[in-house]
Amino acid sequence: MNVLFISSFAVITADPSTSRKLFVDALGLPLEPDETGEYYSSSAIDGSKHFGVWPLSQAAQACFGSPAWPSDRRVPQASVEFEVEDEAAVVAAEQELSGAGFDLLHATKTEPWGQVVARLQDADGTIVGISYAPWLHT
Repeated sequence: MNVLFISSFAVITADPSTSRKLFVDALGLPLEPDETGEYYSSSAIDGSKHFGVWPLSQAAQACFGSPAWPSDRRVPQASVEFEVEDEAAVVAAEQELSGAGFDLLHATKTEPWGQVVARLQDADGTIVGISYAPWLHT
């Protein structure tokens, strides 16, 4: 696996409005809402390709297709995504991770915004994604 860079980091929150009070109001980060008005993010913070405040319900939807996080899994506090060179590299990384015994949250898929990603959880509950976001490769 050839990780090129960290493409995204997000805190995951069960209470998005309270988290925004810290990250937007207190810290003054230039986070903007998505079309749902719940996911706030920015690509304008130095040292970060993408930083977000990700509602737990949206993380559950992205990983399991349901807004409820499964009770048999650790509730994640953060998500980090590592960028690879293309879609085929995401598939290869998925196979490599599965072959090494890691339990994926989901196989490689294309998100509605065009990102290709496979995700797993580490032992502490962090969501770890291997992704290809075409707009980061221009």
